[in-house]
Amino acid sequence: MPTRRELLVAGAGAAAAASLGACASPSRPERPNVLVIVADTLRVDHVYGDAAHTPAMDALAREGLRFTRAFPEAMPTVPARNSILTGRRMFPFRGWKDQRGLLAKPGWAPVADIENLFTSVLRRAGYWTGYVTDNPFLGFSAPYEPLRRSFDLFSRKGGQVGGADGPVARRTLDHWLHPATRNEGSVRRVRRYIANADYSRDEGRSFAAGVFRSGIEALDQAARRRPFALVVDTFQPHEPWTPPGSYLKRNGYPVEAGPEPAMPRYGRVENWLAPRDAGPVLERMRALYTAEVSLTDHWLGLLIDRLHERGLERDTIVVLVSDHGFQFGERGWTGKISVALHPELIQVPLILVDPRRRRAGETSPYLASTHDLGPTILSMAGVNPPPPMSGADLSLLLRGRSPRTRSFAYGGYSNSHFLRNERWAYMSDNRMENPKLFDLRHDPGELTNVAARHADVVGELSEQVLARAGGELPYY
Repeated sequence: MPTRRELLVAGAGAAAAASLGACASPSRPERPNVLVIVADTLRVDHVYGDAAHTPAMDALAREGLRFTRAFPEAMPTVPARNSILTGRRMFPFRGWKDQRGLLAKPGWAPVADIENLFTSVLRRAGYWTGYVTDNPFLGFSAPYEPLRRSFDLFSRKGGQVGGADGPVARRTLDHWLHPATRNEGSVRRVRRYIANADYSRDEGRSFAAGVFRSGIEALDQAARRRPFALVVDTFQPHEPWTPPGSYLKRNGYPVEAGPEPAMPRYGRVENWLAPRDAGPVLERMRALYTAEVSLTDHWLGLLIDRLHERGLERDTIVVLVSDHGFQFGERGWTGKISVALHPELIQVPLILVDPRRRRAGETSPYLASTHDLGPTILSMAGVNPPPPMSGADLSLLLRGRSPRTRSFAYGGYSNSHFLRNERWAYMSDNRMENPKLFDLRHDPGELTNVAARHADVVGELSEQVLARAGGELPYY
């Protein structure tokens, strides 16, 4: 039987909304509602391509404007969310200091200017605001308490990093830990992960299920307090990956007896996998990840279903975005490697659904970024962005106009940075040592580093980064 979302996409929206009676919202507000969905570690090719079965995300793409060149200006988890919420650049991470409850990595710091988050601005403009997440840092760390207090509702779910650390059956642990990935750290992480949510046989216990169920509850509250701005932020499909077998089958992968590489290592493939094992292990990692993406998509779809059930789909701006991707052996790397800033890591899905469905199903090659979301949402809500916001207003594209010209995208991850334009992909550490350069015209796969042959280009691109970033970059 088709879901309500599928019926609406097929053109039966009016009939379905009428059948809901009391559930439907009574009248259209003058200002649009806002629903922002953030999914951690979501590769763009698993949303835009056919690498994963994602009917809910596909439906959003059919109803929205899809950005085919979106690059977070700051990564990973915490810097990217700061960029989304503030509407301004976080990179370079000047003045960074380690804080309790956050990782000791450059950029991992709470936002200081709470009053100028796009959600805070909307709240002052009369919006009800909510944030639902299992992100262990925004949700539970002490430095983020002021942010949590800035919402009318902040709902946090115990996530994969904290919470339970109880016993896990040896057989279960052995199933999810491949010998090549097994060390003291991975054993501890996977044991805690499973103790928090052993969902491989019951997806209702998954972290995505918990977040999106809470998101549905928050949406029900929000529907009575319109206009609203709700952020639903799921940590899945972040590793470890322990998906139910049904999602492996759904994506054409076998359900195996294990041991599974649920917790991959970060680094060079050659340093942890023998040549004969690399292919099968990397392929199985992709399979587990893909299944987790489909699991996340299913529960995301239930949230979108509820939006339709409430009759809010034509009154609500919907955004889907991620913070970064993941490397599955491309160019010899696995994990999230800050010195290998290639598309599989730094390009993300970004879909903007307009309540009036302007540019529905279309794509844009504009060089969009995470810090564009704040100004874009405020503009669509008819609210002036505060001066600190530096992102572009992507909603101009919905009106047949162009945002400010961007000839390149740039950003940073830890102690490294990147710049990409039509011709070149450049990356380096922040000391401007060990630069890498790839000629996209002749090497679109970014396989051959030509920095030594084009020192002049490296110098020009690095100077562009320094000029835009305001001078010398910090290195910690």
